Amino acid sequence: MKKLFVAPTIILSLFFSLVISSCSEQKTTPAKEVISELQLKRGALITCGASDQKFGQLDFETSCDATQKENFNLAVKLLHSFEYEEAEKVFAKIIDAAPGCAMAYWGVAMSNFHPLWTPSTPAELRKGTKAIEIARGLSNQTEKEKAYVNAIAAFYDDWEKTDHRTRCLRFEKAMEKLYAANPGEKETAIFYALSLTAAADKAGKTYTKQKKAGAILTTLYAGQPDHPGIVHYIIHTYDVPELATLALPAARKYATVAPSSAHALHMPSHIFTRLGLWDEDIQSNLVSVSAAKCYAAEAGINGHWDEELHGLDYLEYAYLQQGDNDKAKTQLNYLATISHVEPINFKVAYAFAAMPSRYYVENRMWKEAANLEAAHANFAWENFPWQKAVFVYTRFLGAINLENFVQAKQELTELRRLYELLKVKDPYQANQVLIQVRSAEAWIKFKQGDRAAGLKQMQAAADMEDNTGKHPVTPCEIVPQRELLGEMLMQSKDPANALIAYETNLKNNPGRFNGIYGAGLASEQSGDTAKAKLYYAKLLELAGTGVITRPEIKMVKTYLQTH
Repeated sequence: MKKLFVAPTIILSLFFSLVISSCSEQKTTPAKEVISELQLKRGALITCGASDQKFGQLDFETSCDATQKENFNLAVKLLHSFEYEEAEKVFAKIIDAAPGCAMAYWGVAMSNFHPLWTPSTPAELRKGTKAIEIARGLSNQTEKEKAYVNAIAAFYDDWEKTDHRTRCLRFEKAMEKLYAANPGEKETAIFYALSLTAAADKAGKTYTKQKKAGAILTTLYAGQPDHPGIVHYIIHTYDVPELATLALPAARKYATVAPSSAHALHMPSHIFTRLGLWDEDIQSNLVSVSAAKCYAAEAGINGHWDEELHGLDYLEYAYLQQGDNDKAKTQLNYLATISHVEPINFKVAYAFAAMPSRYYVENRMWKEAANLEAAHANFAWENFPWQKAVFVYTRFLGAINLENFVQAKQELTELRRLYELLKVKDPYQANQVLIQVRSAEAWIKFKQGDRAAGLKQMQAAADMEDNTGKHPVTPCEIVPQRELLGEMLMQSKDPANALIAYETNLKNNPGRFNGIYGAGLASEQSGDTAKAKLYYAKLLELAGTGVITRPEIKMVKTYLQTH
């Protein structure tokens, strides 16, 4: 038999053709096993609030399969309203139908990146990193899509060795390049604005990045007021006392833009809180809490969803500012029935700590404050030292007002320990606890007779807090330090300077019940009857026509009747 001869060059040519073909196939469609390793969230889309999936309007252009355009737009809408789990479900659906869509993996990475919330967990960081690896390995994407992928990759790269803030700054710089390369492209501008707010210094008060982001978003808002990202990020960008009025139109718009999102129903209350608009604040959170309960039931959560706890904290705070103890106590009693929340994160721990603390401190229930115990929930308080410090500081305030100096000093020692835990891990949270430490030191000095030193240190604590940006997890500090300075000055028989402290505080915290009452009382004791009547009338207006049991209201009514 004659043997068939095949030239070596032909064999090599066939071999390289097969290799190139195989590599090309791998670059356009990842293997099923690789996708499976992502362990993507899947299932039916859960919506609460409006049942017809109203999440706003947008158009995000990609080079992916045209049949997936509607799904991609939906996923980005969910992403813009921080419905991260639901967004990942839709991106997973796109991947199942069009596994070569690089931007779908970008979406998975974005769904596991919480730019304005708590830092991603290690599991989320691993998932995001894997999604980016897949996206980077795909060849069928445009240059702009590659830039999107590389921008979020800047956040995930070396996450085990680099802190969260540094990675947010890298994301911002990458988005800045993408924004500069695509002038006039709306979605790029919106995500760049988000990156600016994410990278902003929470401790600072210059608001340089926030103002830059706000300018971009405000310009876009005029032409697209129903875009969920534009209205949502305007609220977050201006969620500080000095800028809050700029976000009021967006706050009143967002819930109607994306009424199917529990977060969209809650988010306007951040601005209502900043401006002391308590009726709107309460309505916003009643609706959002209801939607959050619905989500927990639909998602099969064994307990409560974290968004519900966040809304409850804001809701209770608003009731307290109207002097409505009955409704505030109803929220607190309900909180006491909650022991299991998913997912566990910083805002869950904060709500558990803040709600009872607010109720007792605002009502000057010092015995209850001094004996406050940490709630029993499905997490360890040592994992949340900033939130634990809220309990400790509340107990301190109770003890010092009862002049139990032994307990007060014990609580101060614990505050110092928590500060040391946070000092390296999270400078912002550490600074929040340090403010409490300085305040506690001031009150101990003051109550033990060194009034001048106590006042000087209390002034310093108030200055520290005024120069620190407020975290969006909280509607307000448990009690503003400048309000406490006003109280200390009143105890020093110095109502004139106390009035200055109260009025300064009300600029940052308008509509606070105790702040307005304190300003009225300081005015009265200073002999300024006209100003006292003005503040007391504001307090009655704040309380409205409901049944208010706060003793301050009775005192105010008596004063106004006799003057």
